[in-house]
Amino acid sequence: MPWSLSLMVPTSPIFSPKKVSPIFCKSDGSSFIPSPRITASSHHHHQPPLSPSTSLPLSSPKSPLPFPSTSVTAPLSPSSSLNSPFSFCGPKQPQLSSLGTDVATPSVVKRKRPMRLEIPTPLSLQLGFAAVTPRGEEEVQVEGDGYSVYCKRGRRGKMEDRYSAFVDLNGDSKQGFFGVFDGHGGSKAAEFAAKNLEKKVMEEVSNGCGIEDAIKVGYLTTDMDFLTEDLNGGTCSVTAMIHEGDLIVSNAGDCRAVLSRNGVAEALTSDHKPSREDERDRIEASGGYVDCCHGVWRIQGSLAVSRAIGDRHLKQWVISEPETKRLKIQPECEFLILASDGLWDKVTDQEAIDLVRPYCVGVDKPEPFSACKKLAELSSWRGSFDDISVMIIQLERFVPGIL
Repeated sequence: MPWSLSLMVPTSPIFSPKKVSPIFCKSDGSSFIPSPRITASSHHHHQPPLSPSTSLPLSSPKSPLPFPSTSVTAPLSPSSSLNSPFSFCGPKQPQLSSLGTDVATPSVVKRKRPMRLEIPTPLSLQLGFAAVTPRGEEEVQVEGDGYSVYCKRGRRGKMEDRYSAFVDLNGDSKQGFFGVFDGHGGSKAAEFAAKNLEKKVMEEVSNGCGIEDAIKVGYLTTDMDFLTEDLNGGTCSVTAMIHEGDLIVSNAGDCRAVLSRNGVAEALTSDHKPSREDERDRIEASGGYVDCCHGVWRIQGSLAVSRAIGDRHLKQWVISEPETKRLKIQPECEFLILASDGLWDKVTDQEAIDLVRPYCVGVDKPEPFSACKKLAELSSWRGSFDDISVMIIQLERFVPGIL
């Protein structure tokens, strides 16, 4: 039989549409006061037109949407308002797009996925490799007489490292001058020092100056000549001179020389950094200041080394005078490693010796170049972003009396 719908609208003010309290809502979103609803059992009867306050179920076995079977008021138009105390008090449901004889199917508008935002990222940051770009040389590979060099550009831009190697000084095959130069603020200073430092030192030696004094004057003169070129930037330096069976090692900055003495690492230089107490005292005594930012000590909040060739804007505090150490080459002195801080920031002195020694000591055919490359690759693999320059000098080659 046809069903009839009768509503009893309370006249109490608490049932006013504008004052329906949330306390009349159940936790599942339905009202405490039951709303009229159309059930599936009445689908074979003729249904009267729906009024704005007629409620419909939002659940159906055929519907893929997981709406609860809650009675809600179904307005026939967007302008319809909730004017019944039986209106649904819970969260707002999607608008019904159609009314059928069986069940209403809510219209769901799918949000369109936004377009993917492409942020340009350098390849070097994406993959962790050196970026393949045409900016400067990617690497330098040299196998010389008694020495080998491998330089690898870092991930920061153009290669700023340089090296120098001179053998047969004054016609003596047992003498040589070698250097590694780590430029900053450009490569001009490193390139200038690599070309001129050896010449300045040998000029002083020719004038009768002692080796250690000649090296000191050579560093200072090279620095002054570079400053007159009106060029910017600076360079750290480490040099090794082999003269009459002696090894003379000098440095200004954080390039380092490490000797293998029967497999034990022996650092022949000390890095010049503002964190060194004697360097900090010297800088502060001359009116400068040293501070630490993000774990790095810097002069005037700028440069992270306290000695270098160049750096005209900090010349009052960043001096070019080297520290020098001299020793006799003994049979236990196997090889010498000269390298920029791109290596030493990631590889310890002893690790470097342990890696190189199997390639250079106790083998029929030494492979010092392969050892240089392995060291650079190890530093890069450990996360170095800097240029990496490594030179290995086979000291036995320069000992008098040994062919």
